[in-house]
Formats: sequence, structure tokens, C-alpha cells
Amino acid sequence: MSKVLGIEIGGTKLQIVVGDESANILARERFSVAPGSGAEGIRQQIASALPALVKEWKPAAIGVGFGGPVDWRSGCIARSHQVEGWSGFHLAEWVRGIANVPVIVENDSNAATFAEAVRGAGAGRNPVFYFNLGSGVGGGLVVDGKIYHGQTPGEAEFGHLRLDKSGVTVEERCSGWAVDKRIRALKASGVKSWLCEHLPATPGGEAKLLPQALAAGDAAAQQIIHEVADDLAFALSHVAHLFHPEVIVLGGGLSLIGEPLRAAVAAGLPRLVMEVFHGGPPIQLAALGEDAVPVGALLLALEAR
Repeated sequence: MSKVLGIEIGGTKLQIVVGDESANILARERFSVAPGSGAEGIRQQIASALPALVKEWKPAAIGVGFGGPVDWRSGCIARSHQVEGWSGFHLAEWVRGIANVPVIVENDSNAATFAEAVRGAGAGRNPVFYFNLGSGVGGGLVVDGKIYHGQTPGEAEFGHLRLDKSGVTVEERCSGWAVDKRIRALKASGVKSWLCEHLPATPGGEAKLLPQALAAGDAAAQQIIHEVADDLAFALSHVAHLFHPEVIVLGGGLSLIGEPLRAAVAAGLPRLVMEVFHGGPPIQLAALGEDAVPVGALLLALEAR
């Protein structure tokens, strides 16, 4: 039974996974990404780990989910919005040079959408729209079992939808980094709350405290969730009107907040869509969690064999 490899390249993490013919993850190597080291730092991590994995598992193909716009036909990176040094880099060609097997490169949100449509919360639904709230914000659309691709390098760029005419984007308001910044600003303003009292001494990852703060009944945490959900519902109303997905799947690191965030978005959407659409599509949490991108990469690799 042949094996395949999946690679996830994000703004804060790098994963290389081994999968079987059903895209089940058999082995995993995970690395922290230092954005300051640029694309070259990530490529060094991949070049150090990949040859041994190829030798051990002898994959038939490799799929890559990349955090930014790509030319999916050629595997060339358009750019990364989090890490410098990727623009114009022929990633598929470079990985092929190391592994000597077929390589397919997709936007990471597209890979995650594909995984959730095939194996996750969107299974049996059509179309499936997925959006992730991580270090950045992305989106993807699967129609009739295929990833939707617009004019290259255009995809379902949900994170770059404008929330108002001034140009504020979903990513600027709702990404993990944006929520971290919002929490730090709360503390700087002198707000007294469980959330502010338990912030780490070193900035970064403040949003990870939100589930605990919500469980403690913290009003500041509840207000942040309300504001993020309100922005997301507004952006998703455009998705609903344009694409009419049968389900919308919420994934990424912030989705680990779970039901409070999902429910808040679901409650905010109906008032923003036309009455004839009966409140818009249901909002579901990603079934694959943080494995959505690597599983999607494995599924793409299986198709590329």
C-alpha cells in the first residue's frame, strides 16, 4: 500500500505528515516557524527533514498546503502575507527536486476546505465553504467535490474581504494576531478582568486564554467574542449571498474556542441575509481541527499520484 506526504506551511507552524491511501495520518513532524527567519528559514527546515522521510516512507506523491496565494497549476507562490521571501518561488519544483515524486501545491485554506468537504464537517454537503481563523484568515470553496479556483492567483480570499469602505479587512479584525492585539490593548487601557490578569508576561498567544476566560464568566472575553463574531457574520453574509453554501465550516486555531464562538457567529448571520434564504447556511466547527490542512494535503497528494 503506497504512502503519501503532506506539508503544511503556515505563518507560525510547519508540519510534515505521512498518510496512507485513506489520508489517515501515520506519522508527523511539527516545527515552530520563526517569521523573522523568512522563507529561507522554513525551506531549511523542510530540506533538513524531508529526505529522511522520503527514504523511510517512499511516498508516491506530496501535497502542500501553503499559507498564501499560489498558482496551483505551476506550484509557484504568489506571496505570503506573514513571512517574507516567498513571492515568485517555485515551491512545487523545489520540493520535487528533493523528493523526486509528483508534487501539488495549494493554498492552505483550499487544502483544509477539501479535507473538511471530503472527511470532515462538510461531508455529504455541497457546496462547502470553509474559513480559518489562525495567524491569518483564509477561506475556501468546494463545489461538486472540486476546489473552486478563480483567475490565478485568485481564490476565495475571505480574509481580505473589506468590512467597511475604509479598507479594514476580516484578517485585520479577526485573525489570531488581531485578537491577541485587542486583548493586549484591553490590559493597557486598565480594564479589570480575569483575562487581563492572566496574560503572559511575554506578548503572544493571548487568544488562547479566551476559553478559560469565558468559562470564568469574564465580561471582557465575552465582549471580544461578540465583536469578532459580529465582524465574521457580516463577512459571511456576502459568502451566503454569492455562493449559497450548504454549510459553512469554521476552522483554525481560534476555532478551538469552540461552541461560544460558533454559536455567536451563527446567531449573528440570519439578520444579515435576505429573508428568502431562511437565515443562511448552518455554521459548523471543523471536524478535523488543526489537522484540516495536513489531511487536505494528503488528499491532494493521493490525487496527484
